[in-house]
Order: sequence, then structure tokens, then C-alpha cells
Amino acid sequence: MAYVKAILSGIAAIIVTELLTIWWVLRPSQAQATGIDLIIAIVRGSVLWPLSWILAISFFAIFFAASRLDSKALRVVFFWIPTVTASCIGLTVASSIAYLIIRFRNS
Repeated sequence: MAYVKAILSGIAAIIVTELLTIWWVLRPSQAQATGIDLIIAIVRGSVLWPLSWILAISFFAIFFAASRLDSKALRVVFFWIPTVTASCIGLTVASSIAYLIIRFRNS
């Protein structure tokens, strides 16, 4: 079970960091790029900004530490709920993008 918690912590940390990076790039004051420029800005933000790496490592450490709590109630509130929610949001976004690509491939 320790491996599952570590993997879930890592996946949730990456998803939360990517969502925060996308939100940071798409803020109304900085939303000047469109099309491929927007995609490049998001990738540049998530790969090259040191803040996104620091956030990912911090979220992983927080989630992993929360998975090791002795209190079951605190573990549920600080580990299971955030990590499962982030994983479901990431799965929903990824499956929606895959559906749109498959659906409109021949259009």
C-alpha cells in the first residue's frame, strides 16, 4: 500500500501543479497568446519555470507526509480527498481531450 500512496501522491502533485501552471498562464491579464502560442506558453510554463518544479516537489512532499499520518480522519482529509479529487480531474481532462481529438480528427 505504501507504493500506491507514493504513486498517487506523485500523480496528484503533477496534476495540481499543471492545473496551477495553466491557470497562471491563462490569467486574464496575461492571456495574449492564442492557438499554438498558447500551447507553447503552457508547456514553457510547466517545464521551464522553477516555480512549477518547486510546487510539484512541495505538493508531493505534503501529500506523501499526509499519507503517513497516524490519525485516520486527518489522513482522509489531507491525503485521500485531495489526491483522489486531483486524479479524477486529471483523468477527466485527459479523457475529454482524447475524445475531442478522436471526434474531430476527420472534420
